[in-house]
Amino acid sequence: MSFGDFLKKQFIDVIHWTEDGPGVLMERFPMRDMEIQNGASLTVRESQMALFVNEGKAADAFGPGLYKLDTNTLPLLTNLKNWDKLFQSPFKSDLYFFSTRLQTNQRWGTQQPITIRDAEFGAVRLRGFGVYSYRLVNPLAFHTNIAGTQAQYAASELEPQLRNAVITSFTTAFAKSQVPFLDMAANQAAVATLIAAELAPQFASYGLELASFTVENLSLPDELQKRLDERISMNMVGDMRQYAQFQAAQSIPIAAANEGGIAGMGVGLGAGVGMGAIMADAMRAATGPAAPAAPAAAVGAPPMAAGAGAAAEVSGEAKFCIHCGKSIPSVAKFCAICGGAQS
Repeated sequence: MSFGDFLKKQFIDVIHWTEDGPGVLMERFPMRDMEIQNGASLTVRESQMALFVNEGKAADAFGPGLYKLDTNTLPLLTNLKNWDKLFQSPFKSDLYFFSTRLQTNQRWGTQQPITIRDAEFGAVRLRGFGVYSYRLVNPLAFHTNIAGTQAQYAASELEPQLRNAVITSFTTAFAKSQVPFLDMAANQAAVATLIAAELAPQFASYGLELASFTVENLSLPDELQKRLDERISMNMVGDMRQYAQFQAAQSIPIAAANEGGIAGMGVGLGAGVGMGAIMADAMRAATGPAAPAAPAAAVGAPPMAAGAGAAAEVSGEAKFCIHCGKSIPSVAKFCAICGGAQS
């Protein structure tokens, strides 16, 4: 082998790349001081693309396939270098490989609740999270706007930028939709479609294609969620007066069975404004129409037993038992109630 042949073998004549690990979006081919031989072979695998950059200017891009690097397959690079002869000459250019496979399970979420204007509740603070996936489709845009001259660029470096873009689109989608939060929470697929429509142009400016976008959960902060639960409970109850009457009627048997009976019901139910009216309504609702009230007894007069009262009415005169104080006929020697002798 001649010395010239030995030198020719020092030039790179087979170029290919495999990812070192998951999440690598771009990697510069490690040429160092070595040169790429004109006529060398370039292998670009499925889920890859390659980009030649000459003196800071993007020259030629290649999709999956096997290429022989010459003036026919490198038209832009040939023009930049002013090659007009098919001689075996090495050239020095940066060569970048890009992974175009789907980057899955990219999570997004609101670190802090965001304030939006809701059509039903007014200004509310909202939280959300989910997943999305994307792929690199435009190496030139990605190289120009994102990666630049880095030797390697990973998806983890891009994730904060994409997450901020998602949150911005999340807020904008809600502002444009004018759909109440309750309806959006019940139609998360439609919400995801709205957000993805806002998000796709931003991804395209980075050289990316948004493949899927999913909203897993939409929620309010804990304190607002409690208020929403209270409102839902009130709507389920319906007429608050009827509900209070029902509760009071349900409490009557329980209060009567407890120590103190009906007298302790006010304590059991809790003192409140209008409790007397609610109790009265509940009693009427539970027992039906009230019977006409009996004539009130004379103030200070003790109640009479049924038998004694009848006897007193027959005789026309009455006296009170010296033992129990019940009303008895004036001629009675013994009390019909307690049996005590009358002196």
